Amino acid sequence: MNQINRWRAFTLLAVSFFMTIVDLTIVNVALPTIGRSLHFSASNLQWVVTAYGIAFGGLLMLGGRAADLLGRRRVFMVGLGTFTAASLAAALATTDSFLIAMRAVQGIGAAIVLPAALSIVMNMFGEGAERNKALGIWGALGAGGATFGAIAGGLFTRFAGWEYIFFLNVPIGVVVLILVPRVVPESRIETARRRYDPFGAGSVTGGLVLLVYAISNAPKVGWDSTRTVALLAASAALLVAFLVIESRVQAPLVPLRIFRLKTLAGANAVSFLLGASFFAYIFIGTLYMQQVLGYSALRTGITWLTASVTSVAFAGLAQALVTRVSAKLVMAFGMTLIGAGVLWTMQVPVHGSYWADLAGPFFITGIGTAFAFILVSIAALAGVAEHEAGLASGLLNTTQQLGGAIGVAVASTVAAAHTGTLLHHGHAEPAALTGGFHWAFIVLGLIGLAAVPITFALVRQRELDLAVAATALTTTPAPAPEEPEPATDIARG
Repeated sequence: MNQINRWRAFTLLAVSFFMTIVDLTIVNVALPTIGRSLHFSASNLQWVVTAYGIAFGGLLMLGGRAADLLGRRRVFMVGLGTFTAASLAAALATTDSFLIAMRAVQGIGAAIVLPAALSIVMNMFGEGAERNKALGIWGALGAGGATFGAIAGGLFTRFAGWEYIFFLNVPIGVVVLILVPRVVPESRIETARRRYDPFGAGSVTGGLVLLVYAISNAPKVGWDSTRTVALLAASAALLVAFLVIESRVQAPLVPLRIFRLKTLAGANAVSFLLGASFFAYIFIGTLYMQQVLGYSALRTGITWLTASVTSVAFAGLAQALVTRVSAKLVMAFGMTLIGAGVLWTMQVPVHGSYWADLAGPFFITGIGTAFAFILVSIAALAGVAEHEAGLASGLLNTTQQLGGAIGVAVASTVAAAHTGTLLHHGHAEPAALTGGFHWAFIVLGLIGLAAVPITFALVRQRELDLAVAATALTTTPAPAPEEPEPATDIARG
């Protein structure tokens, strides 16, 4: 495959990857509008985000396994077709339950698309300058997708309607599906026997869905109710079953032996808490701005640019610092800033303003994400053998997405419960909502700060230093064309 054709194929794959990342954030600023249109309850609205995140994170590893064994292009097209069809159905949704179901199907499609697309890219480009360049662009698209999603969500909701945040995917998906067979090569791992571990994938996804459902409904039915206790017990049983399955099957979805690497285990624990704190912060912050301050969807999207642009601006400094000071300290510093920024937001009043109450916290959390995302991504590959790098990368994406889904569920539950209590005691609705959001910010800030002691307890400085050194070698600008080119911002992808 010549260079021109490789880059044509890469363009199609990158567009598809960009769509799945955009869908993580494009919904956030439209949530209040969607809630009013489809008559969502306060506790159910978070499922528009959570259903996508759980399906995405829970099936990501299985999607990668299927792509390697069945054919990467074939599986990619199945995933993109699923994602595109679910997007069309979501745009046409007339009930809250149907939209939630279609968001889950979108997540399944994204879980198939992402690992298949990245596997094709890794297979098309050999190690060296071209692969580093491709991965650099891939990482930049991952980082830019979140920002684009916030802005696009605001624009479409304001000028066209919330349905168009889903309609947007349809023509793009159809065009890519038509072009892929002509441009993208097929590849797979040749093996005598194909093993997928569907029971592992089913048990972990089912356990997580039950966990989030139990947490979300507990404020209404009671934490000590038979229903809540039964759901939590069933969730625990499925998650234990997952661990048992993974320890006994021949080809486990997640080989548990990989967690013997302390730095990798620590990085994934931090990744989970990073997703739980920051992604849920965007969710709760959006609700505060629209439900309390009365911001439009467009204004909300533009407001989040403070954090996004700050993160991009400080990414270069973060990459420079990891080679000059303790990488472990940089990771802990990033998570400290995220936790502190989220806790700072708990002081927002009913009649808040952007410059007085939001700009500072958004700026601090933006800097924190620049440090945290990059170091977590490096640490997740520390000490990992080359043939298991794909497994380690997939595991990192999985913990981050699942963290985000569970964080949104927990924050929504805390906010709804406290808001209900305040309304019951006679507080006005704006004051009650603000009080509920205050408690959610406290919980999310503490979740972010919990990553700091985990960093010091599990991450091994020597392993992380070796990983940083290896990353520095591949990201140093090349003095000659045949040397590797910089692969900047790979960590954010």
